Amino acid sequence: MKVVVAIDSFKRSMTSVQAGNACKEGILAAAHAHCGSGVAAAKDRKPAADNMNVVVKPLADGGEGTVEALVEGMSGTYEYVTVTGPMGNPVKARYGILPDQTAVMEMAEASGITLVKEPLNPWKATSTGVGEMILDAVQKGCRKFIIGIGGSATTEGGIGMLSALGYDFMDENGDILPPVFASLEKVVQIENNRVPEVLKDCHFQIACDVKNPLCGVEGCVYVFGAQKGVKEEEKESMDRAMQSYAACLEKFTGKKFSEIPGTGAAGGLGFAFLWGLPNVELKPGIDIVLEAVGLASELQDADIVVTGEGCLDFQTAMGKVPVGVAKAAKQYGCKVIAFAGSVTEEAIKCNEKGIDAFFSILPGVCSLDEAMNTETAQKNMRNAAEQVFRLVLACGKEKSSLHP
Repeated sequence: MKVVVAIDSFKRSMTSVQAGNACKEGILAAAHAHCGSGVAAAKDRKPAADNMNVVVKPLADGGEGTVEALVEGMSGTYEYVTVTGPMGNPVKARYGILPDQTAVMEMAEASGITLVKEPLNPWKATSTGVGEMILDAVQKGCRKFIIGIGGSATTEGGIGMLSALGYDFMDENGDILPPVFASLEKVVQIENNRVPEVLKDCHFQIACDVKNPLCGVEGCVYVFGAQKGVKEEEKESMDRAMQSYAACLEKFTGKKFSEIPGTGAAGGLGFAFLWGLPNVELKPGIDIVLEAVGLASELQDADIVVTGEGCLDFQTAMGKVPVGVAKAAKQYGCKVIAFAGSVTEEAIKCNEKGIDAFFSILPGVCSLDEAMNTETAQKNMRNAAEQVFRLVLACGKEKSSLHP
């Protein structure tokens, strides 16, 4: 029997790899117990336990935890670089480099809202550090990038990142403008003489799960501005400034990007990637991660897929990581089991999205702190997986007989 384990992180409790490995231990414990029991003597049951193959794949949705999941799950390395933080102060950003020299980044490491220790100021916040982080990876030989752009503190259309990558944005006097929102409506000239030629050889997969355009009532200022400090009375004028900025940039390239779904992500960083770099894809984070970890190749001969996350609820059913895994698994006829720390009543909808059965790993009532303790959570995952797979093995079903 082959089991593929692909579990998202249990945030602030277990990483994807920790959860996956704990689950694997439980499955193998069930297999060992089955082989050693009298029941296992049945010839039609023992091979499933004797030949148990459990493959653990790291998982993330392109947001928080993506770098950690891919680096730890794919034997990558961490890199650290000091860059310009969201408020202009230096911060130490972490990213990963995988064995194939793919750089894995989260923009929040350089320009994230959690790095802001002062009152939020959308006029001052900058994405400069994201560009600096990219250049650091380029200098270290990376030409392929996976970048998650959630959790930003910025609403400046990516002017900071683009400036760090070598673009100069100038006012009517030819003076170079600072890379902040206050400069957007003043941009009338652009130069790209400093942009490194090597960026033409780079390919960027941007994990983007929002569909908002850059401007308008569905754009980044109106929809996401408030959480980054934009006041209600500022939205109209700030959106006009964003439109002016976009029009100038699109005139420079002769291509229109601002209405493409996802360009409003991360305060317009999605727009900046498409406009300023030649080989860019905006894709759902789960699709990028599943491709990166090579999940499909493992599913081809798998019998059961185990997935999960910290909480299974109605949002899970709307397309979060476990449902993304289930969708992929069903293409190969696999049965899907999900584990979670918390399971709400609405989680029943997950059964309609390809998850055949789901279970909470909690053995009983406990405090939140106890449930989220890493060692406790790993133990609970091991125990839950063992009990579920004791049942699976007792039934003696492999793929050929799991389906009618």
